[in-house]
Amino acid sequence: MPTVDDLRDDIRESVGRHTRIESTAFTKEALAAICEAVGYDVSAGRLPPKAEMRAGILHRIGRLDDPDPESADRPFRKAELEAVAAALAEDEE
Repeated sequence: MPTVDDLRDDIRESVGRHTRIESTAFTKEALAAICEAVGYDVSAGRLPPKAEMRAGILHRIGRLDDPDPESADRPFRKAELEAVAAALAEDEE
């Protein structure tokens, strides 16, 4: 069973980002790449807050009814990472 770090690295690779040596949450740039991959539009220019991007990602993959940043004000949990990874894997097929 993959760890949270494994899932994050799989997701990073799926969206063309590099894996991380140390355990870290996603950067804004990595979240923006995931947003693009799942079809959540982040406006050009300055990136929105991380919570907004996480909420948008979770909404696009069906894990949230509404992309409310307050519902995603913390790093993704393991089940959410698994759902993101699965959604990205479906898009690759």
